[in-house]
Amino acid sequence: MARSMMKDLTEGKPLKLVLSFAFPLLFGMLFQQFYSFVDTAIVGRYLGAEKLAAVGATGSVNFLVIGLCLGFCSGFAIPIAQAFGAKNEHEVRRSAWHAAVLCVVLSLVFGLAATLLCKPLLRLMNTPEEILDSSASYIRIIFAAIPCCVLYNMASGILRSLGDSRTPVVFLVLASLVNIALDLVLIIYCGMDVAGAAVATAISQLVSGLGCLIVIMRKFPILKLTKEDRRFSMKRARSMLGIGLPMGLQFSITAIGSVVVQWSVNGLGVNAVAAVSAAVKLSMFFACVFDALASTMATFAGQNTGARKLDRVRQGLRAASEVGIIYCVLALGVVLLFGDKMLGLFIDSGENAAVMELAFHYLKINASFYIPLLFVNIVRLCIQGMGYTRIAMFAGLSEMVARVAVALLVVPAAGFTGACFANPAAWVMADLFLFPCYFRLLKSLSGRMATGKEEWKESRTRIHRVA
Repeated sequence: MARSMMKDLTEGKPLKLVLSFAFPLLFGMLFQQFYSFVDTAIVGRYLGAEKLAAVGATGSVNFLVIGLCLGFCSGFAIPIAQAFGAKNEHEVRRSAWHAAVLCVVLSLVFGLAATLLCKPLLRLMNTPEEILDSSASYIRIIFAAIPCCVLYNMASGILRSLGDSRTPVVFLVLASLVNIALDLVLIIYCGMDVAGAAVATAISQLVSGLGCLIVIMRKFPILKLTKEDRRFSMKRARSMLGIGLPMGLQFSITAIGSVVVQWSVNGLGVNAVAAVSAAVKLSMFFACVFDALASTMATFAGQNTGARKLDRVRQGLRAASEVGIIYCVLALGVVLLFGDKMLGLFIDSGENAAVMELAFHYLKINASFYIPLLFVNIVRLCIQGMGYTRIAMFAGLSEMVARVAVALLVVPAAGFTGACFANPAAWVMADLFLFPCYFRLLKSLSGRMATGKEEWKESRTRIHRVA
C-alpha cells in the first residue's frame, strides 16, 4: 500500500505529473484558506473590526518567525527527495531521522524565544496601542505552539518528498474542520476573544501533525529505521542545517520587509490595518495555486536532480509556468468582477465602507501582478529542489530590499496606495534575480553531472559551501 502512495516523478510526462501532484496540494491549501476565511470572518463579524485589526497586525511578525520554521522544514525535505529520486533507501531513512531530530530541537528553541519576545516585537512594529494587548494575546499562543506547526510541516514534507501529496491533504482537511469547530466554540460560546482563534489553530495543527506521523510509522516501510539509520552524525546534521536554515532565513529575510511594510501600514491607522488584513486573507486564497505549484516543483526538481535528469527539471518548470499563467489571467478577472463581494465575507460594507474601499483597492493592485508572484514561487522552489538553497535565499533579500524601499520612501509620499505596491515591487525584484540565477545554475549543474557521478557530488558540495 505504501508503495502505491509514493510517486516517482522521474518517469512520465511532466505536465501530467505536475498536475496530478499539485492538485491534492491545491485542494488542501484551498481548504486551509477556507478555514482561515471562517476564522477571519468569525473574528471580524463577532468581535469587530478592531479585533480583526489586532489579529491582522500580527501577520508580518507571525510570518517572520513561523516562516523561519517552515523554511527549515522544507529544506530538510530536499535531501530526502533527492535520495528517493536516486533510489537510495538508506539515505532516505538517515535524512528523515536527522530531519526529525533537528526539527525537535529547533522548534523548541524558536518557540520559547518567540513567545518571550512577542510583545517587544509588536511594539517595534508600531502596532497601534488600542490593539496591542489583543495582538500580543493572539500571537503569544501561536508562537508557543510552534512545535505543533513544525510537526505537521516536517511530517508532510517527508511524505511529499516520497511523492505522496495526498496524505498531508487528508489531515489538513481534518485539521481545518477541527479549527472551524473550535473557533465557534471558543470565540462565540466560551468568550475567549482572539485567544480562542489562536488556541483553535494550535490544536488543529497538533491533530494534523500527529495524523501524518501515524501514517509514516504504519504505512511507509521505507522509513522504518534500523539502529544504523538512527546513528546521529554531526557532519550530516551540519550538512542538513546548511540546506534547511538558508531556506528558513529566506522566509525570515522576506518577512523583515513585510514587517517594515506592516509598520508603515500601522502608522496609517486602524482602518488601513483592517483593510490590509482582509485583503491579504483573500489574496492568500488566490495564491494557493502558486503555493501548490511551488511545492510540486520542489519535489519534482529534487527527485529529478537526484536521478540526474535535468532535462525533466526544465520540462517540469515549463509545464508549471504554462498552467500558472493561465490561472493568473483568470484570477485577475475574478478579482476585478467579484473581489469587493468576496471581501464582504470579512467586512460589513454598511458599517465599514471606508475599510471595504481600501481593501478592494489593495486587492486589485496585487492581483495585477500575479504573474511575477507565480514565477517567484515556482522558480525559487525549483532552484531549492535542485539543492541550491543558499543561492535562492538571495531572492528573499531582493524582496526585502524592495519592500523596505517602498515602506520608507513611497508610503510616506503616497499613503495607502504606496503600501499597495510593496508586494508587487518585491515580486518583480525577486524575479530579476531568480531567472538569470536559474539558467546559470542549470547550465553549471549540467556540466558537473557530465564529469561523472563522484565529481558532480564533490562539485555540488563546493558550490553549497560558497553559495
